[in-house]
Amino acid sequence: MNHFDKTSITTFHFVRCTFDAQTGVARLVYAFDDGPELTETVTIPGAPFVLEQALADAVEQALRLLHLITGVSYYKAAIPPTIAIDSYRIDAATAAFMEQVYLNGLGEFAYRNELDLHGHIRFPVDESLPAASAQVQGLDQHALVAIGGGKDSLVSIEALRAAGVAQTVSWIGGSQLIAACAARTGLPLLNIQRSLAPELFEYNRQGAWNGHIPVTAINSSILLLAALLKNANQVVFSNERSASYGSLIPGTGEVNHQWSKGWAFEQALAAHVHSHIASDLDYYSLLRPFSELAVARQFARNDHYDAHFSSCNRNFHILGERPVNRWCGVCPKCHFVFLALAPFMPKPRLVRIFGRNLLDDASQVDGFDALLEYQNHKPFECVGEGQESRAAMATLGDRPEWREDALVSRFNRDIRPQLDPQALALAPLLQIADEHNIPAGLWERLRAHFAA
Repeated sequence: MNHFDKTSITTFHFVRCTFDAQTGVARLVYAFDDGPELTETVTIPGAPFVLEQALADAVEQALRLLHLITGVSYYKAAIPPTIAIDSYRIDAATAAFMEQVYLNGLGEFAYRNELDLHGHIRFPVDESLPAASAQVQGLDQHALVAIGGGKDSLVSIEALRAAGVAQTVSWIGGSQLIAACAARTGLPLLNIQRSLAPELFEYNRQGAWNGHIPVTAINSSILLLAALLKNANQVVFSNERSASYGSLIPGTGEVNHQWSKGWAFEQALAAHVHSHIASDLDYYSLLRPFSELAVARQFARNDHYDAHFSSCNRNFHILGERPVNRWCGVCPKCHFVFLALAPFMPKPRLVRIFGRNLLDDASQVDGFDALLEYQNHKPFECVGEGQESRAAMATLGDRPEWREDALVSRFNRDIRPQLDPQALALAPLLQIADEHNIPAGLWERLRAHFAA
């Protein structure tokens, strides 16, 4: 295949996946039709790993899950009608789970490329496979906690620390900003490397379909494999309950940029792990019971990370190598984090973190309107619900130190009169929900910590 023609491709192949316990390198191999093999590598530090038979079986199942989920990065280049798995077989439950991950995880990709993937994605099922029955691995009480450099994972890390849970702060890739934030925790660190097949970038240059993929699903499957190798019984993410809600697009319905951070994905992945990989390996989001605003309130209680954290996605893309200018100040993430922290933090501290007052800049009006879902829909970003942004803005509108700022005074004057005052209350949005996957004994200790 010299030239990549996405329209002529008929089959996407999951060719094979291997793990070398001596080097810690997983190789994930894919191909389109009879084209060249596309090989991605994931390198987990700490090799050589000793794998007894039961653990080796679990590692093989985790490796296959990683192969299947990571394939979404390559499949999307051509979205061919046929999917083939060349070197192993999957049961109906796994196929259904993968179809859910690909359809929903590529929701924004499909919307932006004007594609309809409903009924298009079919994973091959082997009906003769026996029912899955994962074993107890006897894993240690230890958490691999995903860190992204933002406020959410830091809230989780400090909550687990307060609850006395042994943890390793874990991330994927070479971001120095994340590395600096992770080092600030003072905890053991695990930095995993992922290298995509270089051919994919060439395909993109030749007109492959491109767009958003469910990165959290990929990172989750990487950390589940690492947990088995590191003898840890839990993989912890920091996705709050508003991650389950997407952007409502007129004529299209809901499109969730962060579907793989949502509750439906968390439940499905946790169930797959317990049934197919290891029955004592738990996967959960520690912040699922909380709104974005409740997480912001929790973060504001501790200034230990003020000079280190950043939720600005734009900086991760553009400045990836240098953790300077941690906030661009103009992207949806910067807008939302500033607005979410403002009700819970002294104004001088917040302005010091960002380097300026984003709410006193009239040129930012469109960005904040999108957060408020005023004359626009919620941005395709990991930001809170419109109701949270409106409640935060209304709270600031009642405070003397904020209400003279350009965007707050505009909200009070032009937008607030159109809204139901009762829907602007902050307190109901700070309540803890019951919907979560956190192990029961741990949740009792965490709840006490959050209530303190």
